[in-house]
Amino acid sequence: MKKIILTAVVALVTFSCQQNKIAFVDNTKLINEYQEKIDIEAKYKTKIETFDKKTDSLSKAFQSEAQSFESEAKSLPQAKAQEKYNALLQKRQMMGQQLQMEEQQLSQESQKEIDSLIKKVRSFVQDYGKKQGYTFVLGSNDAGSVLYGEESKDITSDVLKALNDDYKAK
Repeated sequence: MKKIILTAVVALVTFSCQQNKIAFVDNTKLINEYQEKIDIEAKYKTKIETFDKKTDSLSKAFQSEAQSFESEAKSLPQAKAQEKYNALLQKRQMMGQQLQMEEQQLSQESQKEIDSLIKKVRSFVQDYGKKQGYTFVLGSNDAGSVLYGEESKDITSDVLKALNDDYKAK
């Protein structure tokens, strides 16, 4: 009787172990090599370059105006020079605030798209795992959620290909 129970327990444990299909993905590689992320980065790189050119242009124009003021200030009465100097400082401050607001807006816009992309990838991995019959799909990253995994259990390339194929289809 004990042998039958022991055999049944061993068979049950063996069967249940075979049912758990576990794999992992390298989160960093998956996100960084996903074409949509590459496209988002390219889009924001262009926007940042445009913003930098605008900043440089405004800075040069302001420097020119400041140099012009310096030359002119020597021939102006003290009160008039002080008034123009204050107006110049106020203009510089307003320009700085405007550029800072634009930079923050650009940063928030970019972060919002990246956050949305990460949610999309997580959802995709969940669906992929279900469709492929995985019990668990673990995420590997620099923080060390998966410290070791057999290469045969790494499905990053498969998921990345499916993810990029899905993106291209849209």
